[in-house]
Amino acid sequence: MSSQPSPADGTSGTDATSGAGASGPGATSGAGASDAAEASTPLPAADTSTVLVVNSGSSSLKFQLLDPVSETVFASGLVERIGQDDASARLSVGDAYAPYNGEVSDHVAAMKLVSRLFEDAGLSLADAHVVAVGHRVVQGGARFSEPTLIDSWVRDQIADLGKLAPLHNPAAVDGIDAARTLLPDIPHVAVFDTAFFTQLPEASRTYALNKSIAAEYRIRRYGAHGTSHRYVSQQVASMLAAEGADTTQLRQIVLHLGNGASASAVRGGRPIDTSMGLTPLEGLVMGTRTGDIDPSVYAHLHRSAGMSVDEIDTVLNKRSGMQGLSGMSDFRDITAAIDNGDQDAELAMQVYVHRLRKYIGSYAFALGGLDAITFTAGIGENVPQVRERALAGLEGFGIVLDTRRNAERSKDARVISADDSAVRVLVVPTDEELAIAQQSLELARSRKG
Repeated sequence: MSSQPSPADGTSGTDATSGAGASGPGATSGAGASDAAEASTPLPAADTSTVLVVNSGSSSLKFQLLDPVSETVFASGLVERIGQDDASARLSVGDAYAPYNGEVSDHVAAMKLVSRLFEDAGLSLADAHVVAVGHRVVQGGARFSEPTLIDSWVRDQIADLGKLAPLHNPAAVDGIDAARTLLPDIPHVAVFDTAFFTQLPEASRTYALNKSIAAEYRIRRYGAHGTSHRYVSQQVASMLAAEGADTTQLRQIVLHLGNGASASAVRGGRPIDTSMGLTPLEGLVMGTRTGDIDPSVYAHLHRSAGMSVDEIDTVLNKRSGMQGLSGMSDFRDITAAIDNGDQDAELAMQVYVHRLRKYIGSYAFALGGLDAITFTAGIGENVPQVRERALAGLEGFGIVLDTRRNAERSKDARVISADDSAVRVLVVPTDEELAIAQQSLELARSRKG
């Protein structure tokens, strides 16, 4: 596998690794170029088809160049503080490292910088055999259920869906515009976080809200992290099929536990439920988000505290969750604080796990039984205490964790349940960049065919 284990704070593997060896303040791309000249840079072979994956935020742009077939990552990096004169960027290509500090005016400038950093590191995008650019788009609404080739109409639809994801889709459009400007002759593909969950049954995706209001304002459960849930659930099915299991109706729960966290129930490869809803606020307790909460809290805080809707939204999304309960959102800090007797951290962990167990139990019933539970993302992959607490005392339901296997650190997908556990428990590293690249390559090839 090409993925790296995500850190316990829930950031992605790209975030965790792209800054390795970063130069201090004042580093320039020229410094990176000299470093790159001395390092051995793996280059894509002439018969290799690579995909450039772009994940554009409002003030950042993450990217990765990889071969979706061999799962080889040739380069990865990040541009931060776009729109500011103290922006920074870093690119890792094998042993080569190309940094930058300075002004990056907008996303077009960021993409031009990315191209320059590739050249500084000895790998020009023009010579990298790029056959597609895959864009992560958070919100696809009910319109986009599959990876989609981006043209002007699709671009405008993504912009319009920004009404449902105002923090994410406008930034994705900026990244799309910038990348299409830089690489106009290469197919650009949108891969939607919500696409996997467009398959949700109507009863699962529908809120018990006045149906006229729901229809007018497109209010339904869209879910999130769908690319990860799809990828991980497919990996689990492949692993169990290789052991001889019949996976045609495999009943599994996937727990994507990062700073943002979500759960899904998947039967036979199709989702039947997920924890996030209209927005990523619903569901599990997260790093700074409440997860499930009585909607009347909005009215109560407005009337009692005089808070505006935007102020309340900020509290629920950015000042709550583990951060709001304990003053910490990084699980490395939280587990250390618990070991030192911090009662706020202990309570926060209990609240977090209680919510997890509620979802595991309800999804097991919704699935009509359970064959596998899988932990993934930064916390799911790297915090054995969460896995142990979440599944403690469930032997009567056929869930038996192997303590030794659970405690082992590994980058690999693995089973951590006991041999006599009726339900398999697994840790499977997610790789959203690989999933986006594979889907983008498939669509690009079908377009040529």
